Amino acid sequence: MLAHSSGAPAPRIGTALRVFAWLNFIGNVLIIGTGGAVRLTGSGLGCPTWPTCTPESLVPTQELGYHSLIEFGNRMMSPLLGILALVLLVIVWRLRKARRDLFVLAWIVMGGIVAQAVVGGITVRTGLNPFIVGFHYVVSLLLVCVTAALLVRLGAQSGPRERAVPLWYSITTHVTTLVLAVSIAFGVLTTGAGPHSGDAAVGRNGFDAELLEHVHAWPGYILFGLTLVLAIAAWVLRLPPRGWMTTLLAIELVQIAVGLYQARNGLPELAVGVHMVLAALTAATMTVAVMRLRAPAPVPVEQAPVLA
Repeated sequence: MLAHSSGAPAPRIGTALRVFAWLNFIGNVLIIGTGGAVRLTGSGLGCPTWPTCTPESLVPTQELGYHSLIEFGNRMMSPLLGILALVLLVIVWRLRKARRDLFVLAWIVMGGIVAQAVVGGITVRTGLNPFIVGFHYVVSLLLVCVTAALLVRLGAQSGPRERAVPLWYSITTHVTTLVLAVSIAFGVLTTGAGPHSGDAAVGRNGFDAELLEHVHAWPGYILFGLTLVLAIAAWVLRLPPRGWMTTLLAIELVQIAVGLYQARNGLPELAVGVHMVLAALTAATMTVAVMRLRAPAPVPVEQAPVLA
């Protein structure tokens, strides 16, 4: 008969945990979209104060117009995401010892939502300072990456992991991740120098927007080239990240097309908004691809179940 190992069985990942992990991911992608709508419609100061909409009212008043509704709608995403993060943390609490990785990631999501709300308040109080607005976007993008990592870990085994790809492939992937980070950083600076400030009276960051458009494109093209190499190599060598590298390549191709379209058509609002969301999805997909570089380490013979 089968003599099982002395270790406790792996805890079951329930449906509720999976559902709320997905809701946290989707919610953090959506808030990038709603934040972009605030900025691109010039509604950044639709509610001129924080945490209330006006000094006299918590919610928008009729006198403020539709800009306040757009800004307040985005503002209300924070408490919604806070509730989703709190529920996620409560569900994962019972796994805090057996699946410490999930517990830590859930705490990071919760802390990130709180920090994001504070940064949002600072954004309003500083009159939409373009550097604070850019940082606000980056925090949202990082939360999308963290929630993507959480989804990956839900389907992974706990315990030690080891590299599942050649060393050169792992190094090239991490270099590609760095290039992506540089591309996003210049994209944030480019947007901060462009016409979509969130309010007509708000100043820009002082950089040359046209020059930054070109500088932002260079790492973007390098990123696409590196990803193409990684995708081809992954399929030739049958490496674990091959599916996600192909997905990443497809997203980057769409992102490049949208970037070229918006640059040649005077930065239309919808295209800029799509570009912002695609950047977050690109970063999330890269996060998943990087996590596929490692696989569970083989269980030592003395720890494995044996047949008696």
